[in-house]
Amino acid sequence: MDEPTVPRNDPYASMRNVEFRYFLVIRFALIFALSMQFAIIEWKVYMLTRDPLNLGLIGLAEFIPAFCLALFAGNIVDKKEKRGMVLKCLLGYVIVGTGLFLLTWDDVMKGVPQRWVLFMMYFLVCCGGIIRAFVSPSNFSLLGLLVPRNLYVNATTWSTSAWQIGAIAGPALGGLCIAMFGVHWSMLLVLGCIFVSLFCILQIKRKPVHYKEMGETVKERLTKGLKFVWDTKVLLNAMTLDMFAVLFGGSVAMITIYANDILKVGPEGFGALRAAPAVGAFLTMMALAYRPIVTRPGIKLLAAVFGFGLCIIVFGLSKHFILSMAALFGSGMLDGISVIIRQTILQLKTPDDMRGRVSSVSSIFVGSSNELGSFESGVMARLLGPVGSVVFGGCMTLGVVVTTYIISPAMRKLDLKA
Repeated sequence: MDEPTVPRNDPYASMRNVEFRYFLVIRFALIFALSMQFAIIEWKVYMLTRDPLNLGLIGLAEFIPAFCLALFAGNIVDKKEKRGMVLKCLLGYVIVGTGLFLLTWDDVMKGVPQRWVLFMMYFLVCCGGIIRAFVSPSNFSLLGLLVPRNLYVNATTWSTSAWQIGAIAGPALGGLCIAMFGVHWSMLLVLGCIFVSLFCILQIKRKPVHYKEMGETVKERLTKGLKFVWDTKVLLNAMTLDMFAVLFGGSVAMITIYANDILKVGPEGFGALRAAPAVGAFLTMMALAYRPIVTRPGIKLLAAVFGFGLCIIVFGLSKHFILSMAALFGSGMLDGISVIIRQTILQLKTPDDMRGRVSSVSSIFVGSSNELGSFESGVMARLLGPVGSVVFGGCMTLGVVVTTYIISPAMRKLDLKA
């Protein structure tokens, strides 16, 4: 792909690509739908069971298939045409969304025992985890084919910002829709957004496949992404740092309990609390589109994750809605910095023929830690209570940052120049 000359520090350089704009709509609509769907499921499950462990099991149901299939999915994505892979994943999400829509329809589920409703919800979440194992490397690989290399930093910032806008609006509107229309009809909006993504992916042309058969064994193909990440220390360090920060600092699963039992703000407040971290992250990413991080990014990454841990501790201890909102907002702002730096490293360091496999390794480290973190929060909430669970996670995040600073000179010396 030719690399066009663009004005220096042009914040809209990648946005001038028509297919990239369709890609941004897909990123927004899909994460809007999935984050809204996840928030609705959390609310429904907690209303049925009043048990924090059941909230954690939602994350575990998605984590297990996504984790187990990640390497296999990355290998498949590298060998297949990327636009077609994204299309298949979106069709899979339509099936899962339709199932959840029917499960939350009282007339359809009338007379069905509660335990079976829960089981079928967990099963469909598990199916969503299978799809996510493929959609994450497919999206990452497709982005690298839509814009030239010299626009990767700019494109990554806009792509992540679109993701964050969806993550803001999804849970916020989810809480509002639950209050106004109920769980069932809120799921219908989820399906509508997935169909928007389907329309947009059809506007993107098929892309060339860069994969070259090297006579490798199946084991070598599956583990090549792991070996690449292991050998690229700055990438390994960034993924590990983010994995443990999200694993221990993931307070999202406890927001349902805080909204209902501690802050007592109902579904509207629940939606606002769920959206607060994404609002903060989005504002940070918009600022970074104009003022990209170019000096001492490693130190700034460590500082951002350390601040993220402090915000999680404040949220855990807070008994006031405004303070809780501010803490979650701050955690999102700081998390936005780490996401931009990590995704930029991933785009710049990964060869075209390995994007699927390396992205799958990233999903093992980072993406799956969100769901595993939800399960960890649920288990710790059962043992320590919700406040103890969140504070414990924030303290562990601080410890991870300090440890990374001490043992990782590559992170301290990180340079993002392409």
